[in-house]
Amino acid sequence: MNKTRTLSVLAGLLIAAGLPPWGWWPLTIAGLALWFHVLNQLTPHTRFGRSLLVGVAWFFPSTVWMADLTPVGWPVAAAAFSVMVALVGWITPSDRVYRGAVFCGALALAELIRWNWPFGGVPISTLPMAGVNTPLASSVRLLGSPILVVLLALAAVILADLVTRRRASLAAVGILAALPLAGLLPWVATTEGDTVRVAVVQGGGPQNTRADLCQNRQVFERHMEASQLISEPVDLVLWPEDVVHPAADGATSDRCPDPLLGRSEATDRIARLADRLDAVVVTGWFEPSADGDSNLNYSLVTDSSGVTGDRYDKVQLVPFGEFVPLRGFIERFSSELPARDAREGTEPAVVDSELGPLGVSISWEVFFDHRARDAIGNGGLVLLNPTNGSSYWLTIVQSQQIASSQLRAIETDRWVLQAAPTGFSAIIDPSGEVISRTGVSEQQRLIETINLREGRTPAVVLGAWPVLIASLGIVAFAHLDSLTQEIARRSRARKRARAQNR
Repeated sequence: MNKTRTLSVLAGLLIAAGLPPWGWWPLTIAGLALWFHVLNQLTPHTRFGRSLLVGVAWFFPSTVWMADLTPVGWPVAAAAFSVMVALVGWITPSDRVYRGAVFCGALALAELIRWNWPFGGVPISTLPMAGVNTPLASSVRLLGSPILVVLLALAAVILADLVTRRRASLAAVGILAALPLAGLLPWVATTEGDTVRVAVVQGGGPQNTRADLCQNRQVFERHMEASQLISEPVDLVLWPEDVVHPAADGATSDRCPDPLLGRSEATDRIARLADRLDAVVVTGWFEPSADGDSNLNYSLVTDSSGVTGDRYDKVQLVPFGEFVPLRGFIERFSSELPARDAREGTEPAVVDSELGPLGVSISWEVFFDHRARDAIGNGGLVLLNPTNGSSYWLTIVQSQQIASSQLRAIETDRWVLQAAPTGFSAIIDPSGEVISRTGVSEQQRLIETINLREGRTPAVVLGAWPVLIASLGIVAFAHLDSLTQEIARRSRARKRARAQNR
């Protein structure tokens, strides 16, 4: 393996090392800088190949948890992400003064594409997850997570120039300093409202388990036990996703040692819990639809008097987990697929409650900035993230979800409450700081006083459009300029040839 191949693999490993759960974010900047350096003075074909190696070393380690969930899907997904990284290298010119700007823009475009395509997007192992704990993170309140991709790449370009003893661009340094500072300005922040006491409930239990009919009551009972231990006044209680998984009333199963949890029993016991605590209780339900054709995954509000209220059905579904693209083909390779797809919700990501509108991003949805924008744009005073990561191997995806919740907190300037059955559950303040977090498998209640907040940040209003348009413009300009120069070069060559033939 020659030197540039070795450096490319090292660059990808360094980028991965800055991602959760490792979280050594300076290594991500170093990896990006090394990648940018490797691209210098290479042909487009070679830049593609070296960048492909960067992607392989970046994504295969940081998505290895998928191997337990879908042994076939893991290498396919990691390879697809790697190709997108390879295209960044191919697009980045090797000998232009603006190559740093193109590198930043192309990388932002690649991240935006995979956050939205295919199958609705798969935004895992993303650069902003490494950047959320850096001094650059406040910039996402202005322009969302895409700007953090740009700034991390810009920091890498500056670092590469300094190491190779080139003069760093003053404009680049100015942008790197100005945007995070602008994200801290008072006019960017939202308005504080009422103070409320919240409780995030984690029932505990074994990690890396599969859904099973006989476990549904046990999961419910763990969360009920944890909730019964709440002894101080609270206003809001959040349960995780899919911990109320009832059977039809009167249903039985000979293979289960305990009676099945019926829908009426679950509804009644949650109502009594809300009444005892005198609090709004938001619970995560999962059950077949009335027609039996699909599954329903939703968050349900029970008010402080025990009356069932509003609900939100999950919109952004997990590919291969809640719905199966190309089902007929995929079933040839895997037997661990959902028997039926979940039904996609259609309503805004908020639920009405006595406390006001509460924004909801169920599980996977918190990885998508546009789902949080939907929640807060429709009046959410806080962002709830009921989730269920109990089936996952290792803690990579759970750690990356915490980072995603931190990003959503900063972007929206809201408190984020994340509740998981076996970990990680967390309470995150609007600056992205994790105020408290549970461990894996422990039964725990996180209780905190938070502020409900009103208003929308620039990131909520503008979304990804500013970074998308700017990145497209930079890449288009660079390649139009290259094309123009190539046409001019060929024209000069033809003139010289004609002159020599006279």
